[in-house]
Amino acid sequence: MTAEQVRLAESNAQNTSWKKFGPYLTERQWGTVREDYSANGNAWEYITHDLARSYAYRWGEEGLGGISDHRQHFCFSVALWNGADGILKERLFGLTNGQGNHGEDVKEYYYYLDSTPTHSYMKMLYKYPQQEFPYVQLVKESARRTRQQPEYELEDTGIFAENRYFDVFIEYAKAGIDDILIQITVHNRGAKMAPIMVLPQVWFRNTWSWGHDPYRPQLSTPESGVVQLEHQTMGRYQLYCDQNPSLLFCDNDTNGERLYGLPADGLFFKDGINDYVIDGKLDAINPAQTGTKAAAQYTLHIPPGESQTVRLRLSQTTLTAPFADFANLFAARVQEADEFYDCVQEKMTDPDARNIQRQAFAGMLWSKQFYYYDMAQWIDGDPLMQAPPNQRRTGRNSNWRHLYNADIISMPDKWEYPWYAAWDLAFHCIPLAMVDAQFAKNQLRLLTRDWYMHPSGQLPAYEWNLSDVNPPVHAWATWRVYQMDKKLNNGQGDTHFLESVFHKLTLNFTWWVNHKDKNNRNIFEGGFLGLDNIGVFDRSAPLPTGGTIEQSDGTSWMAMYALNLMRIALELAQTNPVYQDIASKFFEHFLYIVDAMTRSGDGAFNLWDEEDEFYYDVLLTPDNARTKLKVRSIVGLIPLFAVEVLDEELLAAMPDFSRRLRWMLDNRPHLAELVSRWQEPGKGERHLLSLLRSHRLKCLLRRMLDEAEFLSEFGVRAMSRYHLKHPYVYHTPETDFTVGYVPGEAESSMFGGNSNWRGPIWFPINYLIIESLQKFYTYYGNSLKVEYPTGSGELRNLQDIAACLSERLTKLFLKDENGHRPAFGNSALLQTDPHFKDNLLFHEYFHGDDGHGLGANHQTGWTGLIVRLL
Repeated sequence: MTAEQVRLAESNAQNTSWKKFGPYLTERQWGTVREDYSANGNAWEYITHDLARSYAYRWGEEGLGGISDHRQHFCFSVALWNGADGILKERLFGLTNGQGNHGEDVKEYYYYLDSTPTHSYMKMLYKYPQQEFPYVQLVKESARRTRQQPEYELEDTGIFAENRYFDVFIEYAKAGIDDILIQITVHNRGAKMAPIMVLPQVWFRNTWSWGHDPYRPQLSTPESGVVQLEHQTMGRYQLYCDQNPSLLFCDNDTNGERLYGLPADGLFFKDGINDYVIDGKLDAINPAQTGTKAAAQYTLHIPPGESQTVRLRLSQTTLTAPFADFANLFAARVQEADEFYDCVQEKMTDPDARNIQRQAFAGMLWSKQFYYYDMAQWIDGDPLMQAPPNQRRTGRNSNWRHLYNADIISMPDKWEYPWYAAWDLAFHCIPLAMVDAQFAKNQLRLLTRDWYMHPSGQLPAYEWNLSDVNPPVHAWATWRVYQMDKKLNNGQGDTHFLESVFHKLTLNFTWWVNHKDKNNRNIFEGGFLGLDNIGVFDRSAPLPTGGTIEQSDGTSWMAMYALNLMRIALELAQTNPVYQDIASKFFEHFLYIVDAMTRSGDGAFNLWDEEDEFYYDVLLTPDNARTKLKVRSIVGLIPLFAVEVLDEELLAAMPDFSRRLRWMLDNRPHLAELVSRWQEPGKGERHLLSLLRSHRLKCLLRRMLDEAEFLSEFGVRAMSRYHLKHPYVYHTPETDFTVGYVPGEAESSMFGGNSNWRGPIWFPINYLIIESLQKFYTYYGNSLKVEYPTGSGELRNLQDIAACLSERLTKLFLKDENGHRPAFGNSALLQTDPHFKDNLLFHEYFHGDDGHGLGANHQTGWTGLIVRLL
C-alpha cells in the first residue's frame, strides 16, 4: 500500500482523523439561502459581495483557497492585495443571479490542481491581476448584454494583457493530523517588477453572537511571528509564520458601524484588516494583538518572471524550529500523492489524460464543504438577534423543521452551487468511489439520515427549495458505489451500507408513489426534475392550461428506480432470503410502470408515439383532453435508463423470486409481452428487463445517434437539432409556447434562465446513456447492431457505440491535433498560453455544436464523471 492508502485506511477505520482538516471552507457564503433573513427571501440581495467583508455569518465561513477543521471551528485562507484594488482579495467575486446575463457567474480564474483523499497534500492556483480588479466594469457590461449574447468574462476586460498578473499557488501538506504545512508561492508573470501583499488569515467561525453559547475563543501572539489559537473544543494550536511578518488582529464580528450606522465603541470588526491595509485606518486593528481573526502581513516585490514563497505551519505541537524539516516533509507528501495516483492511473499511459483525470479528482476533493443548516433555528431565529420575519414560518422550506445539517458534504461547486443537491451528489459519488469509496458511501447514506430525509420519505433537494423534486438516482448510485467498492475489496461487499440505504430508499420510493402519481395509474408527474427549461412549460409551477403533465422522464426514472431497488434486494437476498419477497415487489412495480407507459390508463394515448417512434410527455388538461407534447429531447431518451440484466446463476439462487416472477409472466400475459421475453435468454444465458423491446430500442437509437438530431461531435445533446429549423409550438388562446434548439446558454429568462437543457451536452445524462448501452450489450451481445452514426451504413454493437460516445465526451478536454481543447472554446489565452492551457475547468455543461464549456465553470461534481471515461 502507498502511504496515502495507509492514511486512508486508518481514517476509514476511525483509528486516526486524517480528514480532520480539509478544504471545507466554501468560496461563497454570501447570497446563500441559509444566511438570508429577509422577508422576501431574496438571498442574493440580503448579503452582497460588498457587504460580505463586514458581515459575520451565522452558518458558515468563506475564503480564498482555504481550509478548516471538519466542524469549522478554525478557518484559514489567503488574502491578497496588489496595491491597486479598493478592497482586499479575500473572497472570489462573481455576479448575482440578477446581474449576470445568464444568471450567477463567478468572474475569476482559479484551478484545483491536486488533492489526495485525506488532504495530506493539496494544491490550487489563483490568478490575480496586477492592475485594479475590474469589478465595476464586469457588472456594467454584463448588465448591458442580453441573453442572446455571451457572458462577459474577466479575460475580455483585457486585465491579463502583457501577462500582468500573479500566479498564486496555495499548497497544503500534512505532517500529522494536527500539523499542517502551508506554502504560498507567487509568480510574477509580467515583464516588470510588481508588488503584492500576501495576508494569510486565520479566524474562528462566529458561534458567540447568537445567544446559544457566549464562549468566545481567542487568538493572541505569545511570541514574534506566532499566532496562538485557543478554543474550548479544539484546544491550543499555533500558526507559525516564517520570516517574522507583522501580525494584525481584529474580531470576526459584524461591522455595525458600516452596515447599520451604529457606534463603533472601540471595537475591532471583521473588516478591520481590510480597512487597515487599504485605507490606513490604524484603529481598525487591535493594538493588544488579540481577537478572533488575525493575518500575517507579507509585502513582496517580485522581479519579472520570478517567484517568492511564504511559508506557515499550523500545529497543535509546540515547535522550536517549525521550518527546519518543512521542505523535506513537503517533498515527501508531494511524492506520496504521485505514488497514490500512479496506482489509480496504473492503466493510463497518455500524460494529457492523466493530467485531466487528476485535476478532475482534485476538483471533486476540493469541493467538499462544511455545510451547517439547522432549520428550526433558522425559522425561529436566535435569542440575541432580531426575530425573523413572520413570513419565514410559512415560507421557503418551512415544512422541513426537522432538518439539521452539520456535515462535510460534496458540493456541485463551491461558488455558484455552495450547497448540496440530491441528484448532483449521487453522480459525485461515482468518481469519488474510485479514490475514497468510504466517503462516497457515507455521502449516500447521509441524505437518507432522519435529520436529512423528510418524515414523509422525501429526500431534500437543495436549499433554495428543499421540497423540489430531483430525479431519483440515489438507488442507482448506491448500487454502483457498492459494486465498485466490492470490486476494490476483492469481492467482499459492504452489505451493511447497502442494507441501511436500501431501507430508507424504500420509504422514498413510497413517497414518489404516493405524491407524484396523481391519478394512481403508475404515470408520474415528477415536476421540475432538475431539467430546468427542458419542456414546453415550467414543470415546477402550475400549468397555464391547468391539469398535469404525464412525464416520460418522470415515469422512466421511476421504472429505473424500481429496477435498481429490485437489484439491490436480490443482492441482499443472497444472505437473507426475506429480501426475495421485496425484490418481487419492485419487479411488479416495474411491470406496472411499463404497462402504464405503453397504455396510459384507458389506452387513449400512451407515451410512445408510433408515428415519430419516440417517447413524449402528455399534457392532460382539466377537460380530460390529452395532447402529446412533441418535443424531441432527452425526456424521450430517459426510458433507455430503465434496464437490468440478470443471469441464470443469480435466478437459480433465488427460488422464491423466480417463482413469483414466473407466476406474473404466466398469469399476466399482457404485462409479459411488454418487456423483452423472459423465456428468451440472451448473451451468456442472461435475462433482460427493460422498458424497451428491441424495436423501440432501435428506434430511439436511430434518433439519438443521428448527427442531424441528438448526436454531437462531443456527446449526446439534450435536445434534437431538428428543432433548430422546426421549433415545437403549443398554442393557447393567450399565448404560444415555443421550444427550439439552443446549443448554448438559455436565450430567455424563462424557468430561471441560468442554465439550458435545450441543446447543450450534459455529462450525467451522457454517462447514464453509456452505462445503459453497456447493459443492453451484456444481454444482446453482437446479435443487436445499429448504424453508428445513423445514415453512415456502418453497423456497430452497443458496446462499441458506448465506447464511441465516451470518446466523444473525452474529446471535450483532450488536446486535439492543434493542441487545443474544445472545452476552452475560442479563447486564445486558454488554448495557447503556457500558464493556462494545461489547467482544466470542468463546466456544468457544454455547447451542443462546438463543445465549449458553459454554466458553472467549476462544477466538477457531475462533470467529474469524466474520470470514469478517460
